[in-house]
Amino acid sequence: MSNFLVVRQGDVERWTLNDPASRNALNDAMVVALYEACLRAQADAGLRAVVLTGAAGAFCAGGSLGGFASAIGQPLPPGERDPLIDANRGFGDVLHALTSLPQLLIVAVDGPAMGGGFGLACCADVVLATQRSVFATPEVTLGLPPAQIAPFVWQRLGDRAARQCLLSGQHYSASEAHAFGLVNDVVADGELEDALLDTLVHFRRAAPGATAATKQLLRRMHAPLPDLRDEAALAFATALRGSEAAGGLHAFMHKQPAPWVQSGPR
Repeated sequence: MSNFLVVRQGDVERWTLNDPASRNALNDAMVVALYEACLRAQADAGLRAVVLTGAAGAFCAGGSLGGFASAIGQPLPPGERDPLIDANRGFGDVLHALTSLPQLLIVAVDGPAMGGGFGLACCADVVLATQRSVFATPEVTLGLPPAQIAPFVWQRLGDRAARQCLLSGQHYSASEAHAFGLVNDVVADGELEDALLDTLVHFRRAAPGATAATKQLLRRMHAPLPDLRDEAALAFATALRGSEAAGGLHAFMHKQPAPWVQSGPR
């Protein structure tokens, strides 16, 4: 069974992250498939909208570290090219590709949107979320920087809200995410599909060429984001091999406080 599903319905494609056992955590195969879907969509003049969602009551639990388990807390042997750098940069390529899509991009969130999943939502034109959805960028609480997603979180939310999210690792409800600008609309649990159809009907009034041109103009209105993909990948790989990530991830797995957590004054 594929962990990334593409279903075409007329001029709309639905892209589904499909690994329910991991709450749709982003593994290497999923990242490659998502990037390839973006490249194909870029060249598809008949495609008007893309809906990115997750399977089985979750959007995306963030990046999967399963393939990197042996590297956590382990320094890289001298002279070797770190495979973690290329893998992490690949996710940065996905984020850049999503924000460059000429089609309307709707992210439909039902359940957790953590870390990389939060970053995916920040690339959307429209974010819909159910009331049970939860949003967070918990990387710093695990001893890792939210490396690739940081510029996209900052661009969507602005400096103040981005710092609050990225530096605290705090969890936010859908209504809180709506209040600080990540989510466009919050719908009742079980009503996401109806809300999605209504959104597509509403935006269908816009001509596809005009939509693409408008998105390009909107991108140009922002100062171009610096391309931090290589720097972010190096920061992530270095942190993953360091002692903080080893301690933080071990504590997370065992549901214990991270080593650097101390009780403050009351």
